Amino acid sequence: MTVGGRTPSPADLAAGCPEAEAFLRRTWSTPPGLLAALSTVDHKIIGRRYIATAFVFLILGGVLALAMRLQLAFPEARFISADRYNQIFTVHGTNMMFLFAVPVMEAMAVYLVPLMVGTRNIAFPRLNAFSYWIYLAGGLLLWISLALDTAPDVGWFSYVPLAGPQYGAGKRADLWAQMITFTEVSALAVAVEIVVTVFKLRAPGMSLDRIPVFVWSMLVTAFLVILAMPAIMFASSSLILDRLVGTQFYNPAEGGDVLLWQHLFWFFGHPEVYIIFLPAVGIVSAMISTFTRRPVFGYMPLVLAMIATGILSFGLWVHHMFVAGLPRLGSSFFTASSMAIAIPAGTQIFCWLATLWDGRPVFKTPLLFIIGFLITFVIGGLTGVMVASVPLDTQVHDTYFVVAHFHYVLIGGSVFPLIGAIYYWFPKMTGRIMSERLGRWAFGLIFTGFHLTFFPMHILGLQGMPRRVYTYPPELPWAGLNLFVSLSAFILAAGFLVFFIDALRSFRHGRPAGPNPWNASTLEWAVASPPPPYNFRHIPVVESREPLWTSGETLPVATGLRIDRRELIVSSVTSGEPEARESSPADSIWPFLAAIATSIMLIGSIFSPWAVVWGAVPVAITLTGWFWPKQTPEDES
Repeated sequence: MTVGGRTPSPADLAAGCPEAEAFLRRTWSTPPGLLAALSTVDHKIIGRRYIATAFVFLILGGVLALAMRLQLAFPEARFISADRYNQIFTVHGTNMMFLFAVPVMEAMAVYLVPLMVGTRNIAFPRLNAFSYWIYLAGGLLLWISLALDTAPDVGWFSYVPLAGPQYGAGKRADLWAQMITFTEVSALAVAVEIVVTVFKLRAPGMSLDRIPVFVWSMLVTAFLVILAMPAIMFASSSLILDRLVGTQFYNPAEGGDVLLWQHLFWFFGHPEVYIIFLPAVGIVSAMISTFTRRPVFGYMPLVLAMIATGILSFGLWVHHMFVAGLPRLGSSFFTASSMAIAIPAGTQIFCWLATLWDGRPVFKTPLLFIIGFLITFVIGGLTGVMVASVPLDTQVHDTYFVVAHFHYVLIGGSVFPLIGAIYYWFPKMTGRIMSERLGRWAFGLIFTGFHLTFFPMHILGLQGMPRRVYTYPPELPWAGLNLFVSLSAFILAAGFLVFFIDALRSFRHGRPAGPNPWNASTLEWAVASPPPPYNFRHIPVVESREPLWTSGETLPVATGLRIDRRELIVSSVTSGEPEARESSPADSIWPFLAAIATSIMLIGSIFSPWAVVWGAVPVAITLTGWFWPKQTPEDES
């Protein structure tokens, strides 16, 4: 394709030449075919795959939850055996935490952050592709093990010594430990990509105080992932070494310590709650601003509250260990830390309520889920302050009170905003709008079903019902509430069913959306729905925090990027001023092959440590192919 017998130039694109725009599209497009699909590095395609895969895991995890509720609906039920229940309980928790909650939030960032900061692709796009395939392999490992009746059965927390070599016979605990490696490698890769994208690939003029709140939330989340997840990787690696090689990290008889596992796990586990929650802060801020038709109140307090939450989250892990026999003085410190983190959370809620109060809310389905989030998360936060008290936690620890609190925080703090986000950004991802009528039905069923399911669990906990049990005797007063909870769980499931039906129907037959159906203010709404392969025809220049509200439909733009190869603008960290042009890697099959080689090595190591030695050879070969210098500059990046 030429213009006047020559290759189109950036000047031709700036002049509105259709041949130049077609050439730009071809440069950034993923060709048709299976090989191209496996080779793509387009952040939008990978982001959609991440989101779809995570929701498949949500459905599977929900099915397991219903199976557990059927077992607990009646005393001394025999719907599921004790061994199978332990597998289902472990896979449900592991799936929801490691295969859904964290990955789906990072998936939203993979899709949205490059669009929101005004660039054409994410940083390290081949690493992004590799991270998805590793994530998928880890999920398949867990679910295939359940299908083969060899799934982990030691809880999603895999406490030692139960998971250690003395008591955890077979390969079940090994499968859990290695699955953690898959998911954490994937999460760490995405976190690095997000940090570099936000700091170095922002549009000209997007200084730090003009970054959208959602992007800030994902940046803080990425740092939490980088700082917290090495702890669980070290813990799981130490566990599998104890089991397969004969080390003694967790064996007190040989100088190890079983409490070391709890310290390592919860040093990761409590920041993980905020790894799940902080993206919701950005989602809520973006949607409240859009549907109140005003900038979010307290931009700077919101950002500082997110940073404070991230810092404080690393001082809370003993919150989960108050009955582990630790010194009381230390417990007092962690009680204070657990209560202190309510301050930035309260700041965020105040800013959102002030925005709603001062604006003119339009109560579309996305905003309904945000209102549901506010109600649910406040209840979960109040019970969180309660269990931060050592005397109360001592009484309700390991009861259904903690189960109720946990689900109020995680579902209220992440799933409600996430579903609202799907309704909100679905038009951008697909070009079609989901049904308002079905959306209201989904919200009503999910909100009602959730509270009817989990609020009574507080009462069950106060009545003394322990968690992690698969049955209970009929003479105890738990049968009535358990039956009620189990029936309510099907109302919750019906709400999710309506949501998924709506999403599938709208994907094919929804009303066309247009570029900006919500009249939102951030850059992702400045391009077509769905976005073209290159995201932005010209990189926008940002002059305010709400560029589409202040500049209208015509944004100032920066020109000069080549259209015959993939190029990005590299900007300064603080001011967002352009500093250089950088080539973006082209599509490649090597990340997919590297993920296969890495997966074979990690799975093989479950059965023999020598798999790491021999498996390193194909991993090295695929990485060599990945980074082998090419003549094309974008292939050398």
